[in-house]
Parts: sequence; structure tokens; C-alpha cells
Amino acid sequence: MAPRRKCPICGCRRWRKDSASGMVTCNEGHVLQNYRTESGDAEDFGTRTMRKRTLKSTRKKETVNKGDPKLYHGDRARFHYYQCLQLLLRKQIAALISLWSLPQEFEMICKDLWAMHLILIRDPLPAEPLQHAREMKGPAPGIHMERSDMFDAKGFEDDQQDPGVGYSSNEHSTDSELEALLQENSADSSTAEDEVQPARKKYHAKLSTWFVGRSDRPENTIAILVLACWTMRLPVIYMDIINAIEDYSVPYLDHVRLLPSSLTCHLTKHAIQALSPHHAPRISSLHRLVSRLAHRLHSNFGVTTPELNVAPLLWRVVRQCFCGTPMLYALSKRLGNVLSLSLSVHHSLAPLPSNVESHKHYNAPPEVALASTVVVVLKLIYGLDGKRRLPRIAEDVACTFPDAEEFLAALQEASSAEPFFNNHPFSARIPMSVGDLDHVTLDKYLDFCEKALLAPQPNGRFCVRLYASGTEQAMRHL
Repeated sequence: MAPRRKCPICGCRRWRKDSASGMVTCNEGHVLQNYRTESGDAEDFGTRTMRKRTLKSTRKKETVNKGDPKLYHGDRARFHYYQCLQLLLRKQIAALISLWSLPQEFEMICKDLWAMHLILIRDPLPAEPLQHAREMKGPAPGIHMERSDMFDAKGFEDDQQDPGVGYSSNEHSTDSELEALLQENSADSSTAEDEVQPARKKYHAKLSTWFVGRSDRPENTIAILVLACWTMRLPVIYMDIINAIEDYSVPYLDHVRLLPSSLTCHLTKHAIQALSPHHAPRISSLHRLVSRLAHRLHSNFGVTTPELNVAPLLWRVVRQCFCGTPMLYALSKRLGNVLSLSLSVHHSLAPLPSNVESHKHYNAPPEVALASTVVVVLKLIYGLDGKRRLPRIAEDVACTFPDAEEFLAALQEASSAEPFFNNHPFSARIPMSVGDLDHVTLDKYLDFCEKALLAPQPNGRFCVRLYASGTEQAMRHL
């Protein structure tokens, strides 16, 4: 701080400034001479301004990865996801072979279908373990230099032979890249400002599960099992496999708990969510997957899926759904022949009769078509429209059927007495209250809960029983 000036009269160093007059005086009142106040306000700066040049630092900031190094991302995560799907398929095959006493050829057929399914994926799986091993190991310097020299020599010879080829290919690739960039820019500029945030959220949601497409869902493993049953002409309907899934006899629902820890430790939360479906697949979506897979196998590899084994399936529909007789089976079979029902899994695989132009718009599940045929036969016999119909001649086939009221009463009694044949007792489609169960059914329900909630372990039963007994004792104290 600069030293204060002394008053030339009294020598005082303390000064004060009057805000009204602007004069500076000392404590004794002597006015400081030769002092003036100037204002620094500028009215016009002109067209020139001063700017400071900023220098950017060339040092790169060290990015710290805060993610878990055990989790896989990108192509490696997608390959690992398919490893989990393949292990799920192996468990499902073993469960079906043990549940239905199927031959070992069923496993071989499923393996072949799965291999062809992997080939037909739109985005093929990369050899990620091999690439990761090469990245961790690093390329050998001698081999890399030798290959680069060889490629440079080959490129030089090609340029000498045809100098315009390389230029045109590079120009074409550059043009395609520029067109792609221009399309992206135009698409980005066309969006409104209020849609930016939802679009970003949607993009991040897609990016997090980008490897889970239509052909990557766990439903495709069930489609492989169904198509293998079609190939072996097994009299199986979709509800048989769906009920086995809901009964947890076939691993599908929340099967991540059944995977070994060496696989689950590398799964992200999005991969775990994709591998853990909450419900069994619907019949319509499952049939669509199976028919599409059969059509692609036929068009790409020439693999023809045989027709449906209709005789045992039609008898199951007649007997289990309608409490029918052999006469109803024979009439339904005859009517199905007259209607030229498609017995193939896809309309392109069905042979066309002379009186049918195409089965293109027919893609119903086969058991639905058979049940509809039986309903048409029953309407031809009984009417089922509120009007009573009786056979007029003794040779009429309606004479072999019971009365309409007796038939409908038998159907209602069969549907209300026991659950349907294709439903297990603890299905979500059957209304049930745990408080209304007796001791035997309650023990069966606890066994079902052990299989559905706990991983296979020797003390799983003890855990559930202990929890149930503790809850019962607590309820007694209340």
C-alpha cells in the first residue's frame, strides 16, 4: 500500500472526501490542492474488441472406469447371453426326456435345430472368446509386419494393374458414409425439442438391451422343443409344454437361479431381466415362432417338417374336451377331410388339394382347428341354438349320441369336478385360496413352492417346512 501524503500545513495523514463537493480535507480542515476526480465511463468503444486466446491442453484426462470388471458388455455380453440360452435348452431337453420318457434321438434333433437357428440369426454371433484371447495376448510383431508388407505389396500390384478400381471403391465407400451421416443429421434435425428427452431415454433403453431381439428371446428354446416334437410326430400340443413350464417341470421361469455362479457373475441386470421371463409364452406367439422357424429351415436348408400326427390328437380333443365317443371321432375326422384342414406347421409346407387355392391366410394352431371341427359336428347333430332336434330316421347317426341335455350336463360336471386335463392343480388360471386347502393339498402346495422358489439343494424342503411351521406357530399365538 502506498504511503499517505502529509498535509503541507499541519502534517496530518488522515484525509476525508466530501461526497457532495468532492473536495479532500484533512482532520484539521485543510483542503488538498491540485486534486481532481475523473469518471471512467466510455460512450463508444468502436468496432474493435480485445479477445484472449485460449490454449487447449494436449494432456488427456485419465478416465476412471467405475463399472464392475466382471460384467460383460458388447459382443462379449451377447455371446455370453447365448451361452446361458444354450445351457437352458440343454436343461429343458433333459427335463422333457425324463418327464415324457422320450428317446435320446430327441436330444440330437434339438441340437441340429438349435445349430441351424444360430446360423439363421440376422446378426451372427462373433467369435468373441477368440477375439478376447487375442486382445489379451496381443499380436505377434513379426507376423504383423510380415502380413502388412504382404498386403502393401499386393495393393501396389493391384494399383499397377488397374489404378481406377481402388479409387472408385474408396470413393463409393466415402459416399455411402457421407449419405449415412447426412441421413442421421436430417433425422436428428427433424425431431422437436420437446421429444429430445423421451427419445434419449428410449435410445438408452434400447442400447442397454440391444442384443435381445426377436430371435434372442428365451421363447425360441421352447420353439425348438415344439419343432422337435413335430419332427418326431409326437402327439403333443402347445398346452402340454406350457403346463410343464408353469409346473416348473421344465426350466423356463426365473431360470437364472439354476445357472452356475461362474455364468451369472458376468451378467448385467439387463441380461438377467431378458433371461427371466415372468410368464409362460402364449399359444399364439409360440405357434408363430414355430411356424416361422419351420418356414426358414425349409427355405434355407431344405428341411421339411412332417405333418401333424392328427389321429391321437383328435382323439385327445374328442375324449378330454368333449367327453366324446368313437362315433364323434369318426365324424370329426370325416369333416376335417372334407374341409381340407392344413396339418402342417406352416402354410408353405402344406400340400394343396385340387379344390383349395392356398393356405396362406390359415395359420391357426392345429389343436384349435381340430376342436373347431368337433364343435361343428356337434352343432350339426344337436343344433345348440335353443331348438330341440331329434333324428327322423333310424339310420341317422344322431341316434348313437346321447340326449342334448344329458350331454351338456356331463360336460358341465366334468369341467367343474376336476381341473382340466392340461392344467396342473396350482395353475394361475385356476382360482384357488390357500386357506381353503386341506392338509394333503397343502403339503402338495408346499412341495410346489419348494420347486418354484428354491434352487435345487438338499435342504430346500427343510427351509420351506421350517418357514411354514414358524408361520403357523405365530398365527396360533395371535
